[in-house]
Amino acid sequence: MREEKKPGIVWRNIGHLEASDHRSFSTADSQPLWNSNKRFGASGGSDSDGNGSSFTFACITVVEKRNRKEFAPTPAQLLKHPLSVLALVHREATLFVAAAVSGAVAKTATAPLDRIKLLMQTHGARIAQEGAKKSIGFIEAVATIIKVEGVRGLWKGNFPQVIRIIPYSAIQLFAYENFKNFFRGEDDKLSVIGRLAAGACAGMTSTFMTYPLDVLRLRMAVDPGFRTASEIALSMLREEGITSYYSGLGPSLFGIAPYIAVNFCIFDLVKKSFPEETQRRTQTSLFTALLSASLATLMCYPLDTVRRQMQMKGTPYNTVFDAFAGIWDGDGFIGFYRGLLPNFLKNLPSSSIKLTTYDFVKRLVETSENEYQRIIKENREKHNQKFSD
Repeated sequence: MREEKKPGIVWRNIGHLEASDHRSFSTADSQPLWNSNKRFGASGGSDSDGNGSSFTFACITVVEKRNRKEFAPTPAQLLKHPLSVLALVHREATLFVAAAVSGAVAKTATAPLDRIKLLMQTHGARIAQEGAKKSIGFIEAVATIIKVEGVRGLWKGNFPQVIRIIPYSAIQLFAYENFKNFFRGEDDKLSVIGRLAAGACAGMTSTFMTYPLDVLRLRMAVDPGFRTASEIALSMLREEGITSYYSGLGPSLFGIAPYIAVNFCIFDLVKKSFPEETQRRTQTSLFTALLSASLATLMCYPLDTVRRQMQMKGTPYNTVFDAFAGIWDGDGFIGFYRGLLPNFLKNLPSSSIKLTTYDFVKRLVETSENEYQRIIKENREKHNQKFSD
Protein backbone atom coordinates (compact mmCIF):
# COMPACT_ATOMS: atom_id res chain seq x y z
CA MET A 1 0.00 0.00 0.00
CA ARG A 2 1.38 3.37 -1.02
CA GLU A 3 2.20 5.58 1.95
CA GLU A 4 0.31 8.87 1.94
CA LYS A 5 2.61 11.87 1.87
CA LYS A 6 1.53 14.79 4.06
CA PRO A 7 2.74 18.33 3.45
CA GLY A 8 4.34 20.27 6.27
CA ILE A 9 4.92 23.96 6.99
CA VAL A 10 8.31 25.10 8.17
CA TRP A 11 8.95 28.59 9.58
CA ARG A 12 12.38 29.98 8.88
CA ASN A 13 14.16 33.05 10.20
CA ILE A 14 15.38 35.59 7.63
CA GLY A 15 18.58 37.32 8.64
CA HIS A 16 19.22 41.09 8.57
CA LEU A 17 15.51 41.93 9.04
CA GLU A 18 14.03 43.78 12.03
CA ALA A 19 11.22 41.92 13.75
CA SER A 20 7.74 43.46 13.61
CA ASP A 21 4.83 42.91 16.01
CA HIS A 22 3.81 39.26 16.24
CA ARG A 23 0.06 38.68 16.05
CA SER A 24 -1.95 35.51 16.31
CA PHE A 25 -4.81 34.57 14.04
CA SER A 26 -7.86 32.54 14.72
CA THR A 27 -8.75 29.82 12.23
CA ALA A 28 -11.73 28.42 14.09
CA ASP A 29 -13.67 28.22 10.86
CA SER A 30 -11.05 25.73 9.62
CA GLN A 31 -10.49 27.86 6.54
CA PRO A 32 -6.96 28.35 5.22
CA LEU A 33 -5.34 31.68 6.06
CA TRP A 34 -5.30 32.81 2.46
CA ASN A 35 -9.06 32.21 2.21
CA SER A 36 -10.04 33.64 5.59
CA ASN A 37 -8.70 37.10 4.62
CA LYS A 38 -6.66 37.33 7.80
CA ARG A 39 -3.90 39.89 7.81
CA PHE A 40 -0.31 39.97 8.98
CA GLY A 41 -0.08 43.13 11.09
CA ALA A 42 2.84 45.41 11.91
CA SER A 43 3.10 48.49 14.08
CA GLY A 44 3.68 51.96 12.71
CA GLY A 45 0.35 52.80 11.09
CA SER A 46 -3.34 52.09 11.38
CA ASP A 47 -5.89 50.15 9.40
CA SER A 48 -9.68 50.14 9.60
CA ASP A 49 -9.49 48.19 12.89
CA GLY A 50 -6.94 50.57 14.42
CA ASN A 51 -4.46 47.75 14.83
CA GLY A 52 -1.59 49.31 12.87
CA SER A 53 -0.33 48.74 9.34
CA SER A 54 -1.18 45.41 7.78
CA PHE A 55 -0.24 43.35 4.83
CA THR A 56 -2.61 41.13 2.88
CA PHE A 57 -0.18 38.61 1.49
CA ALA A 58 1.17 35.25 2.53
CA CYS A 59 3.36 32.71 0.80
CA ILE A 60 3.53 28.95 1.27
CA THR A 61 5.83 26.80 -0.79
CA VAL A 62 5.31 23.06 -0.95
CA VAL A 63 8.27 21.12 -2.21
CA GLU A 64 8.34 17.41 -2.80
CA LYS A 65 11.85 16.09 -2.47
CA ARG A 66 12.95 13.83 -5.28
CA ASN A 67 16.07 11.99 -6.17
CA ARG A 68 18.07 14.22 -8.55
CA LYS A 69 18.64 11.22 -10.80
CA GLU A 70 14.99 10.16 -10.86
CA PHE A 71 14.37 11.72 -14.28
CA ALA A 72 17.85 11.12 -15.68
CA PRO A 73 18.01 9.62 -19.20
CA THR A 74 17.85 5.84 -19.41
CA PRO A 75 20.54 3.86 -21.27
CA ALA A 76 18.11 3.45 -24.16
CA GLN A 77 17.58 7.21 -24.36
CA LEU A 78 21.34 7.84 -24.27
CA LEU A 79 21.81 5.40 -27.16
CA LYS A 80 19.06 7.16 -29.09
CA HIS A 81 20.63 10.57 -28.39
CA PRO A 82 24.40 9.84 -28.22
CA LEU A 83 25.36 13.52 -28.08
CA SER A 84 23.81 13.78 -24.61
CA VAL A 85 26.38 11.26 -23.29
CA LEU A 86 29.00 14.04 -23.36
CA ALA A 87 27.03 15.86 -20.66
CA LEU A 88 27.84 13.02 -18.24
CA VAL A 89 31.50 14.04 -18.32
CA HIS A 90 32.53 17.01 -16.20
CA ARG A 91 32.52 20.15 -18.36
CA GLU A 92 35.98 21.35 -17.28
CA ALA A 93 37.47 17.88 -17.86
CA THR A 94 36.07 17.79 -21.41
CA LEU A 95 37.46 21.22 -22.25
CA PHE A 96 40.82 20.38 -20.67
CA VAL A 97 41.18 17.24 -22.83
CA ALA A 98 39.98 19.09 -25.94
CA ALA A 99 42.62 21.78 -25.45
CA ALA A 100 45.36 19.19 -24.94
CA VAL A 101 44.45 17.10 -28.00
CA SER A 102 44.00 20.12 -30.28
CA GLY A 103 47.40 21.45 -29.24
CA ALA A 104 49.15 18.11 -29.82
CA VAL A 105 47.61 17.65 -33.28
CA ALA A 106 48.44 21.21 -34.31
CA LYS A 107 52.07 20.98 -33.19
CA THR A 108 52.72 17.62 -34.84
CA ALA A 109 51.27 18.84 -38.14
CA THR A 110 53.52 21.91 -38.13
CA ALA A 111 56.66 20.42 -36.50
CA PRO A 112 58.86 20.66 -39.65
CA LEU A 113 58.15 24.39 -39.96
CA ASP A 114 58.90 24.87 -36.29
CA ARG A 115 62.28 23.12 -36.64
CA ILE A 116 63.19 25.32 -39.63
CA LYS A 117 62.08 28.46 -37.79
CA LEU A 118 64.22 27.64 -34.76
CA LEU A 119 67.26 26.96 -36.93
CA MET A 120 66.90 30.33 -38.68
CA GLN A 121 66.02 32.19 -35.50
CA THR A 122 69.03 31.02 -33.47
CA HIS A 123 71.58 31.11 -36.30
CA GLY A 124 72.90 34.50 -35.20
CA ALA A 125 73.91 33.20 -31.79
CA ARG A 126 75.90 30.32 -33.36
CA ILE A 127 77.98 32.50 -35.70
CA ALA A 128 80.75 33.18 -33.18
CA GLN A 129 80.78 29.60 -31.92
CA GLU A 130 80.89 27.78 -35.27
CA GLY A 131 82.21 30.36 -37.72
CA ALA A 132 78.97 30.09 -39.67
CA LYS A 133 77.93 32.71 -42.17
CA LYS A 134 75.81 35.65 -41.06
CA SER A 135 72.37 34.36 -42.06
CA ILE A 136 70.61 31.27 -43.34
CA GLY A 137 67.58 31.21 -45.63
CA PHE A 138 64.42 29.10 -45.56
CA ILE A 139 65.36 26.78 -48.44
CA GLU A 140 68.92 26.44 -47.16
CA ALA A 141 67.66 25.48 -43.70
CA VAL A 142 65.41 22.78 -45.17
CA ALA A 143 68.24 21.42 -47.33
CA THR A 144 70.69 21.38 -44.39
CA ILE A 145 68.34 19.42 -42.12
CA ILE A 146 67.50 16.83 -44.79
CA LYS A 147 71.15 16.43 -45.85
CA VAL A 148 72.47 15.91 -42.31
CA GLU A 149 69.55 14.07 -40.65
CA GLY A 150 67.20 12.98 -43.41
CA VAL A 151 63.49 13.74 -43.71
CA ARG A 152 62.86 12.45 -40.18
CA GLY A 153 65.10 15.25 -38.96
CA LEU A 154 62.32 17.71 -39.75
CA TRP A 155 60.40 16.21 -36.81
CA LYS A 156 63.37 16.13 -34.46
CA GLY A 157 62.39 17.44 -31.05
CA ASN A 158 58.69 16.90 -31.72
CA PHE A 159 58.29 14.32 -28.94
CA PRO A 160 59.26 16.67 -26.08
CA GLN A 161 57.27 19.35 -27.89
CA VAL A 162 54.12 17.19 -27.85
CA ILE A 163 54.77 16.21 -24.22
CA ARG A 164 55.04 19.93 -23.46
CA ILE A 165 52.16 21.13 -25.61
CA ILE A 166 49.58 18.79 -24.09
CA PRO A 167 49.75 20.36 -20.61
CA TYR A 168 50.71 23.74 -22.10
CA SER A 169 47.61 24.07 -24.30
CA ALA A 170 45.33 22.54 -21.70
CA ILE A 171 46.59 24.81 -18.89
CA GLN A 172 46.59 27.88 -21.12
CA LEU A 173 43.02 27.62 -22.43
CA PHE A 174 41.65 26.32 -19.14
CA ALA A 175 43.39 29.11 -17.19
CA TYR A 176 42.10 31.70 -19.66
CA GLU A 177 38.48 30.74 -18.96
CA ASN A 178 39.08 30.95 -15.21
CA PHE A 179 41.02 34.22 -15.34
CA LYS A 180 38.20 35.75 -17.40
CA ASN A 181 35.81 34.96 -14.54
CA PHE A 182 38.31 36.44 -12.08
CA PHE A 183 38.63 39.74 -13.99
CA ARG A 184 34.91 40.26 -14.55
CA GLY A 185 33.51 43.48 -13.10
CA GLU A 186 30.70 43.87 -10.60
CA ASP A 187 28.19 43.88 -13.47
CA ASP A 188 29.58 40.48 -14.58
CA LYS A 189 30.94 42.05 -17.78
CA LEU A 190 34.47 41.57 -19.04
CA SER A 191 36.25 44.67 -20.32
CA VAL A 192 38.97 44.73 -22.98
CA ILE A 193 41.56 45.33 -20.25
CA GLY A 194 40.14 42.35 -18.37
CA ARG A 195 40.46 40.13 -21.45
CA LEU A 196 44.04 41.25 -22.01
CA ALA A 197 44.91 40.62 -18.36
CA ALA A 198 43.27 37.17 -18.46
CA GLY A 199 45.22 36.24 -21.60
CA ALA A 200 48.51 37.50 -20.18
CA CYS A 201 48.07 35.59 -16.92
CA ALA A 202 47.05 32.41 -18.76
CA GLY A 203 50.07 32.65 -21.05
CA MET A 204 52.53 33.18 -18.21
CA THR A 205 51.00 30.39 -16.12
CA SER A 206 51.24 27.79 -18.88
CA THR A 207 54.75 28.92 -19.92
CA PHE A 208 56.18 28.77 -16.40
CA MET A 209 54.77 25.30 -15.72
CA THR A 210 56.12 23.74 -18.95
CA TYR A 211 59.27 25.81 -19.55
CA PRO A 212 61.94 23.10 -19.00
CA LEU A 213 60.38 21.02 -21.79
CA ASP A 214 60.49 24.04 -24.09
CA VAL A 215 64.22 24.50 -23.47
CA LEU A 216 64.80 20.79 -24.02
CA ARG A 217 62.92 20.92 -27.31
CA LEU A 218 65.00 23.90 -28.52
CA ARG A 219 68.31 22.20 -27.69
CA MET A 220 67.26 19.10 -29.62
CA ALA A 221 66.16 21.16 -32.61
CA VAL A 222 69.40 23.16 -33.01
CA ASP A 223 72.06 20.75 -31.74
CA PRO A 224 72.66 17.70 -34.00
CA GLY A 225 74.99 16.10 -31.47
CA PHE A 226 72.20 14.58 -29.41
CA ARG A 227 69.77 11.91 -30.53
CA THR A 228 67.32 11.60 -27.64
CA ALA A 229 65.65 13.91 -25.15
CA SER A 230 67.15 11.98 -22.21
CA GLU A 231 70.69 12.47 -23.53
CA ILE A 232 70.40 16.22 -23.79
CA ALA A 233 68.50 16.52 -20.49
CA LEU A 234 71.27 14.68 -18.62
CA SER A 235 73.96 16.68 -20.42
CA MET A 236 72.32 19.97 -19.44
CA LEU A 237 72.02 18.89 -15.81
CA ARG A 238 75.62 17.66 -15.65
CA GLU A 239 77.36 20.51 -17.49
CA GLU A 240 75.16 23.57 -16.80
CA GLY A 241 73.16 22.75 -13.71
CA ILE A 242 69.44 22.76 -13.07
CA THR A 243 69.18 26.50 -13.76
CA SER A 244 69.83 25.77 -17.46
CA TYR A 245 66.28 24.45 -17.71
CA TYR A 246 65.05 27.98 -17.01
CA SER A 247 67.44 29.94 -19.24
CA GLY A 248 65.59 32.85 -20.82
CA LEU A 249 62.52 32.47 -18.61
CA GLY A 250 62.28 36.24 -18.05
CA PRO A 251 61.99 37.24 -21.72
CA SER A 252 59.78 34.17 -22.30
CA LEU A 253 57.24 35.36 -19.75
CA PHE A 254 57.64 38.93 -20.98
CA GLY A 255 57.08 37.79 -24.56
CA ILE A 256 54.28 35.27 -24.11
CA ALA A 257 52.14 37.57 -21.95
CA PRO A 258 51.38 40.15 -24.68
CA TYR A 259 51.21 37.44 -27.39
CA ILE A 260 48.51 35.37 -25.68
CA ALA A 261 46.76 38.52 -24.41
CA VAL A 262 46.49 40.01 -27.91
CA ASN A 263 45.76 36.67 -29.57
CA PHE A 264 42.91 35.59 -27.29
CA CYS A 265 41.48 39.10 -26.86
CA ILE A 266 41.25 39.75 -30.61
CA PHE A 267 39.78 36.28 -31.15
CA ASP A 268 37.00 36.90 -28.60
CA LEU A 269 36.21 40.47 -29.63
CA VAL A 270 36.23 39.92 -33.41
CA LYS A 271 34.05 36.85 -33.09
CA LYS A 272 31.55 38.65 -30.86
CA SER A 273 31.25 41.40 -33.50
CA PHE A 274 29.56 38.96 -35.90
CA PRO A 275 25.83 38.11 -35.76
CA GLU A 276 25.01 35.22 -33.42
CA GLU A 277 24.24 32.84 -36.27
CA THR A 278 27.56 33.64 -37.96
CA GLN A 279 29.46 33.10 -34.69
CA ARG A 280 28.45 29.44 -34.67
CA ARG A 281 30.08 28.70 -38.01
CA THR A 282 33.45 26.95 -38.06
CA GLN A 283 34.61 29.31 -40.84
CA THR A 284 34.14 32.25 -38.47
CA SER A 285 36.31 30.66 -35.78
CA LEU A 286 38.94 29.84 -38.41
CA PHE A 287 39.01 33.39 -39.79
CA THR A 288 39.19 35.07 -36.38
CA ALA A 289 41.91 32.65 -35.23
CA LEU A 290 44.02 33.44 -38.32
CA LEU A 291 43.58 37.19 -37.83
CA SER A 292 44.35 37.18 -34.11
CA ALA A 293 47.40 34.92 -34.53
CA SER A 294 48.81 37.09 -37.34
CA LEU A 295 48.52 40.35 -35.43
CA ALA A 296 49.88 38.84 -32.21
CA THR A 297 52.87 37.31 -34.03
CA LEU A 298 53.85 40.56 -35.74
CA MET A 299 53.71 42.43 -32.44
CA CYS A 300 55.58 39.94 -30.27
CA TYR A 301 58.01 38.06 -32.54
CA PRO A 302 61.15 40.11 -31.57
CA LEU A 303 60.71 39.02 -27.94
CA ASP A 304 60.51 35.40 -29.07
CA THR A 305 63.79 35.78 -30.99
CA VAL A 306 65.47 37.22 -27.88
CA ARG A 307 64.35 34.36 -25.63
CA ARG A 308 65.36 31.71 -28.17
CA GLN A 309 68.90 33.07 -28.42
CA MET A 310 69.14 33.26 -24.63
CA GLN A 311 68.06 29.62 -24.31
CA MET A 312 70.99 28.34 -26.38
CA LYS A 313 74.02 26.62 -24.89
CA GLY A 314 76.94 29.02 -24.63
CA THR A 315 74.80 32.06 -25.39
CA PRO A 316 76.78 35.33 -25.24
CA TYR A 317 73.83 37.15 -23.65
CA ASN A 318 73.30 37.40 -19.90
CA THR A 319 70.32 39.75 -19.86
CA VAL A 320 67.44 40.74 -22.12
CA PHE A 321 69.12 44.09 -22.78
CA ASP A 322 72.36 42.34 -23.82
CA ALA A 323 70.39 40.19 -26.26
CA PHE A 324 68.55 43.16 -27.78
CA ALA A 325 71.81 45.10 -28.23
CA GLY A 326 73.70 42.07 -29.59
CA ILE A 327 71.03 41.16 -32.17
CA TRP A 328 70.77 44.79 -33.29
CA ASP A 329 74.55 45.17 -33.66
CA GLY A 330 74.97 41.87 -35.45
CA ASP A 331 72.00 41.77 -37.80
CA GLY A 332 70.10 45.02 -37.47
CA PHE A 333 66.31 45.29 -37.32
CA ILE A 334 65.84 42.27 -39.59
CA GLY A 335 67.63 40.13 -37.03
CA PHE A 336 64.63 40.29 -34.73
CA TYR A 337 62.41 38.82 -37.45
CA ARG A 338 64.64 35.96 -38.66
CA GLY A 339 62.47 32.89 -39.21
CA LEU A 340 59.26 34.92 -39.43
CA LEU A 341 58.13 33.24 -42.68
CA PRO A 342 58.23 29.65 -41.39
CA ASN A 343 56.84 30.92 -38.10
CA PHE A 344 53.84 32.37 -39.95
CA LEU A 345 53.44 29.17 -41.94
CA LYS A 346 53.58 27.24 -38.64
CA ASN A 347 51.70 29.50 -36.28
CA LEU A 348 48.73 30.40 -38.44
CA PRO A 349 47.51 26.84 -39.02
CA SER A 350 48.63 25.80 -35.52
CA SER A 351 46.75 28.59 -33.73
CA SER A 352 43.78 28.19 -36.05
CA ILE A 353 43.54 24.45 -35.41
CA LYS A 354 43.89 24.94 -31.65
CA LEU A 355 41.40 27.79 -31.20
CA THR A 356 38.90 26.47 -33.76
CA THR A 357 38.92 22.98 -32.24
CA TYR A 358 38.57 24.34 -28.72
CA ASP A 359 35.73 26.66 -29.76
CA PHE A 360 33.97 23.80 -31.55
CA VAL A 361 34.20 21.53 -28.49
CA LYS A 362 32.85 24.31 -26.25
CA ARG A 363 29.79 24.60 -28.50
CA LEU A 364 29.48 20.81 -28.64
CA VAL A 365 29.49 20.60 -24.83
CA GLU A 366 26.81 23.30 -24.64
CA THR A 367 24.64 21.46 -27.18
CA SER A 368 25.14 18.18 -25.29
CA GLU A 369 24.06 19.77 -21.99
CA ASN A 370 20.95 21.24 -23.62
CA GLU A 371 20.08 17.83 -25.10
CA TYR A 372 20.55 16.16 -21.71
CA GLN A 373 18.29 18.70 -19.98
CA ARG A 374 15.67 18.29 -22.72
CA ILE A 375 15.49 14.53 -22.06
CA ILE A 376 15.16 15.16 -18.31
CA LYS A 377 12.34 17.62 -18.96
CA GLU A 378 10.53 15.10 -21.18
CA ASN A 379 10.86 12.40 -18.51
CA ARG A 380 9.51 14.74 -15.85
CA GLU A 381 6.53 15.73 -18.02
CA LYS A 382 5.74 12.06 -18.73
CA HIS A 383 5.89 11.32 -15.00
CA ASN A 384 3.55 14.19 -14.13
CA GLN A 385 1.14 13.24 -16.92
CA LYS A 386 1.00 9.67 -15.65
CA PHE A 387 -0.05 10.72 -12.13
CA SER A 388 -2.45 13.41 -13.32
CA ASP A 389 -4.32 10.80 -15.38
